[in-house]
Amino acid sequence: MHDELIAQAQAWLTEDPDPETRTELARLIDAKDHTELAARFSGTLQFGTAGLRGELGAGPMRMNSSVVIRAAAGLAAYLKKQGPPQREGGAGLVVIGYDARHKSYDFARDTAAVMTGAGLRAAVLPRPLPTPVLAFAIRHLGAVAGVEVTASHNPPRDNGYKVYLGDGSQIVPPADIDIAAEIAAVPSLTTVRRPTEGWDTLDDSVLDAYLARTDAVLAKDSPRTARTVYTAMHGVGKDVLLAAFARAGFPEPALVTEQAEPDPDFPTVAFPNPEEPGAMDLAFATARATTPAPDLIIANDPDADRCAVAVRDGQDGADWRMLRGDEVGALLAAHLVRRGATGTFAESIVSSSLLGRIAEKAGLPHVETLTGFKWIARAEGLRYGYEEALGYCVDPDGVRDKDGITAALLITELASQLKEEGRTLPDLLDDLAVEHGLHATDQLSVRVEDLSLITAAMRRLREQPPTELAGLPITRTDDLTQGTDTLPPTDGLRYTLDGARVIVRPSGTEPKLKCYLEVVVPVATHAGLPEARARATGLLESIKRDLSTAAGI
Repeated sequence: MHDELIAQAQAWLTEDPDPETRTELARLIDAKDHTELAARFSGTLQFGTAGLRGELGAGPMRMNSSVVIRAAAGLAAYLKKQGPPQREGGAGLVVIGYDARHKSYDFARDTAAVMTGAGLRAAVLPRPLPTPVLAFAIRHLGAVAGVEVTASHNPPRDNGYKVYLGDGSQIVPPADIDIAAEIAAVPSLTTVRRPTEGWDTLDDSVLDAYLARTDAVLAKDSPRTARTVYTAMHGVGKDVLLAAFARAGFPEPALVTEQAEPDPDFPTVAFPNPEEPGAMDLAFATARATTPAPDLIIANDPDADRCAVAVRDGQDGADWRMLRGDEVGALLAAHLVRRGATGTFAESIVSSSLLGRIAEKAGLPHVETLTGFKWIARAEGLRYGYEEALGYCVDPDGVRDKDGITAALLITELASQLKEEGRTLPDLLDDLAVEHGLHATDQLSVRVEDLSLITAAMRRLREQPPTELAGLPITRTDDLTQGTDTLPPTDGLRYTLDGARVIVRPSGTEPKLKCYLEVVVPVATHAGLPEARARATGLLESIKRDLSTAAGI
């Protein structure tokens, strides 16, 4: 067994083109570190609808040049089998973007080399840029596909590989299965042609076109007075967001300087995700120290496709609190309705049902999709889409994916409009609660080292299903592996309760079990909001406690 493992590692070593991972793997082989080698050679990183994502390092279970070259070769083979990959008479163009994480540029260059060697055209964005710029560039340049090298808000040790097709949306089945099959069919890296030149490096014209497109997000002659504090969370959002805000005529955001520049080690945060505890502490401190006082805080995640918003809180407005993704989702929807938007409002099934009520009252189509913008972006007639994990698509004709830059523009326009009326974002949330019922959401999220714990929890819930949570009877249980009339199959469970809803699913991008909770409490007047919020908070805590027990987590 150990001899076979060493032989496997040595065979991989002979093909590895990266001196850094070669040295790392040689050290493990020399040390006969069978435990670590087994972890790296127990299989291969699975290519799915999230592309690839994993820890950097040597071996097929890690993100490295060998894995990326195979993935690129598989994608190239898939694209060529789709028919002549031609746009306007030339070989099909693949646009490649990358963030500022460790190895991101190397993986982008590897991909460009493979595409060029396969007879496709490749163009690499000029520097680390937000993921939505890549999503925009695919449609803008008429590409047949796009690749973004990013691990979004994962820990510093991770990187990833996200694939888009020519419609500018992330891949969905069966494309992911077909691409995975082509990757598996690559016999050896020695068979993959990788010239050292022949691809294009784009200039700033594609970024200029993206910024020009942001004009379409805002209403003509709308107020542009709201003041913001901004953090890029050590990612790539700062320069593009500042340029977009300057173009729109908003006051220049005050920067969280400690997190303003790209840094792949993310030194000030445990996880570079605005939703994680402590990640926004520096932004709150900056807001408290900024004069004139800001109206809101905006944060992007490291690849700037997500947008977080914080608002003043407390009696004297001295404190700050993060808005939930569902709250921002409802605010943006209400703003677009007020502006007279038409078209479909879409959300993932784990997001708040409040969007459906806003759309229904406005006479607009509303659809629910599986989790992820690969599904939301495909909603027919999409005008606006969001998911609770801080993702918002406010300009689907420009970027058919979540976009943290344009979402920041739109929420700042709304804050400006409310400011002119002597009101705030929380005031509008109160109005929506009185109009549609208080929709309160929360999440029970469990990160694990051992993925079998997630499998065990899902099995336990299926074999011993709960009949009530927080004293509320479960009136319906949907096992989403069977699919529904409107949803394809996925690994998840949905519980409908009297006045509440719970969805349980494994994360598609992180080693987490995620449980999404929502309670709806009717409230007749603004005076009744404190009592309704207290009831909602109590119900959510009780549901979390009971669900944790039922799942054995």
